[in-house]
Amino acid sequence: MISKINDILKEIDQRKKDLVKEYEHLKKTYSFYLEWRKVIFTKKTKEYNKKFKEGLVRYIFTSQIRHIISAPFIYMIAFPVFILDIFLFIYQQTCFRLYWIPFVKRKDYIIYDRKYLDYLNIIEKLNCLYCSRVNWLFSFAVEIAWRTERYWCPIKASRRLKATHNWQKYFADYWDPEWFKECFNKNEIFYKELD
Repeated sequence: MISKINDILKEIDQRKKDLVKEYEHLKKTYSFYLEWRKVIFTKKTKEYNKKFKEGLVRYIFTSQIRHIISAPFIYMIAFPVFILDIFLFIYQQTCFRLYWIPFVKRKDYIIYDRKYLDYLNIIEKLNCLYCSRVNWLFSFAVEIAWRTERYWCPIKASRRLKATHNWQKYFADYWDPEWFKECFNKNEIFYKELD
């Protein structure tokens, strides 16, 4: 029995393409463009944005106590994140080379574009830098895990997932051992998808 799962995953892919188009539309709406990964705003937009920038002293002294108390707990994850980054590098360099899995490119997952926002003060920019680093590193790690799953265990789950990934459309249905044997340890799909 052929399921409709792959058709639905194709629809999701199309919606992701629509999302990219919407981002392109927003660049025009908010008067910015990208130049060598740098976000450039028009002069008019920069001036408008600066009106919303909160001064550093005011920002510090009007902060809520709960934000001040939670800051060390948020920032203490920085060291484990740094270690994770090293291990991900070693993992890709060894396992992905051995399995001929294409590397996940950091530049596609770790983006520091909030520093170009003129309405943020230096503390807000540092917080955004930290959040970007941590959250995008986790996205990077998840893609590495998904590519590993694609290579070793390309079988769809038996029930609904909270999150899916691009590789899942190439996974065998849960109940289909023939399809699993056909796609187990195959790399052609990686190269087809990444082209």
